[in-house]
Amino acid sequence: MNRIALVMIVRDEARCLARCLESARPWVDKMLVLDTGSVDATPQIARRAGARVAQFDWVDDFAAARNAALALCDADWRLVLDADEWIAGGGESLAALRGEAADFVGQIRVASAFDGSGGVGEAPSWLPRVLPRGVPYAGRVHEQPVSTLPRRRLSLLIGHDGYLDAQKSRKIGRNERLLGLALEAEPDDAYLRYQLGKDLEVRAQYEAAAPHYAQALERADARAAWRHDLVLRQLFTLKKLARFESALALAEAEMPHWPHSPDFFFTLGDLLLDWAAARPERAVELLPMIESSWLRALEIGEQPALHDTVRGRGSFLAAHNLAVLHAGLGHDAEAGHWRARAAALRSDADADAASTDRHPRPERACV
Repeated sequence: MNRIALVMIVRDEARCLARCLESARPWVDKMLVLDTGSVDATPQIARRAGARVAQFDWVDDFAAARNAALALCDADWRLVLDADEWIAGGGESLAALRGEAADFVGQIRVASAFDGSGGVGEAPSWLPRVLPRGVPYAGRVHEQPVSTLPRRRLSLLIGHDGYLDAQKSRKIGRNERLLGLALEAEPDDAYLRYQLGKDLEVRAQYEAAAPHYAQALERADARAAWRHDLVLRQLFTLKKLARFESALALAEAEMPHWPHSPDFFFTLGDLLLDWAAARPERAVELLPMIESSWLRALEIGEQPALHDTVRGRGSFLAAHNLAVLHAGLGHDAEAGHWRARAAALRSDADADAASTDRHPRPERACV
């Protein structure tokens, strides 16, 4: 029978480490925590939770730290989590790997919470985090596993709160510096350009982010899973810079690639709405396009299997925007209809999310 280990790298994660370890402990056989220089109680918390703790001198290279942690573990399968993540559901699919040949890389759904204008939202991504023994990482920052093995999606749901505003402030500037070092070595790497643009964008440095996104779009493989997020982020960035014509040109070029993405049409509607607000003389032309975009998002519906989709853009968020649009136009009946629709869709989405989190857990495995 194959063994499963949780393998982590951490530093100063006393806030959330226990939550991660407690969520994983029922499903794994071992837990390894590699500490890269904590000055808080992180190592003690890890030991109390039953994890083996080792030390690593930080060398400004996440892949080096990941690989050092993996080298300390002899389990057949390795679940890789960060301290601000936790198993929220589907642990049975992880436990089932004890009877599976370790001949593929497992992708798991990581649902990231973020602060939005309407409260806390959720954006899931499918990430390769369940690795057979011998699969290493590469990349100084935003490191990725390197393997030609096939990838398979598992029914394992991971929660993540590291993108909330209260947590992001701890890491401001760190990734930008490491990405700069990585780009010195690989200036044409599209993925690094995308990540640097994102790091700048989330800190509202839109002018600086836009050229990195543009370079990433020029060089990115059309099949790259992260291209969906890249397109949406560049549309948002150009909107914030009021470069509406450039944003619309990008949207028109990309539209044939995203007929299945509610996020694309939701973002397009937002872009056009800001354009109408900034150029009232174009409102008559733009308003039907805005409504059509959000209706299209609703028609597509939620697509949880889509990489970096945001929960609600194919349901309650699109309906809410339609309610606001019609209220602003004085269409009271239509606004009331969409408010009721948004509330019903939100209730359905919350019920679905709650049912996803209800999974029986086995007795604690040996650590």
